[in-house]
Amino acid sequence: MNLKEELVEACHKVYERGFVSAYDGNLSARIDENKILITPSGVCKGDIKYEDILEIDNYGNRISGFGKVSTENKIHLVIYNNRPEINSVIHCHPVYCTAFAALGEGFTTPVFPEVVLSLGKVPLCKYATPSTEELPNSMLPYVEFSWAFLLESHGVVTIGKNIQGAFYRMEKLEHSAKTLSIARSMGREKTIPLVKLKELYSIAESTYGIKIDKRNRLDY
Repeated sequence: MNLKEELVEACHKVYERGFVSAYDGNLSARIDENKILITPSGVCKGDIKYEDILEIDNYGNRISGFGKVSTENKIHLVIYNNRPEINSVIHCHPVYCTAFAALGEGFTTPVFPEVVLSLGKVPLCKYATPSTEELPNSMLPYVEFSWAFLLESHGVVTIGKNIQGAFYRMEKLEHSAKTLSIARSMGREKTIPLVKLKELYSIAESTYGIKIDKRNRLDY
């Protein structure tokens, strides 16, 4: 499966999982340091075909393809231009995560160990008008170390070293948001005690092979 095929498959998955509806969202994958594959504007992710995928440069200019480049390509470019190790960006509107974003609440407290390790802090980026420079600028304070971003009253962005990594972070975050929402309907969630959180971080690399960026830790 080539990169474009992987991107099409991810588009179908986010639609099937209900992470997007209608024409929502956009997905991309980096070809090399100068070229990016990205979904076009105005096409349902469940209907995306191989020939629909566009190729753009690092400034959002279309190189190949026939669709319209989404104005939200800026979300993708701010990641690629600041994180050379990142090769995929996914922007969706999953229901539970977007509900937290509408409440103005990020995921910055330790509740689930696997989320602590795989996502770290998930900041809330201040509300910005879609399609404007304000939107990528709202991500700038966190772009160098975060793996997922809640966009206030808008949606979610997850990133990865490959398409699968970005997709699974989206799936994990939405699953966690749903679980947390149910927990709150039953009472109130408990956070991981600080001493246990530090213990988790101390074995993260040796046991799970995960290096934790200090800026992304939840005990600071």
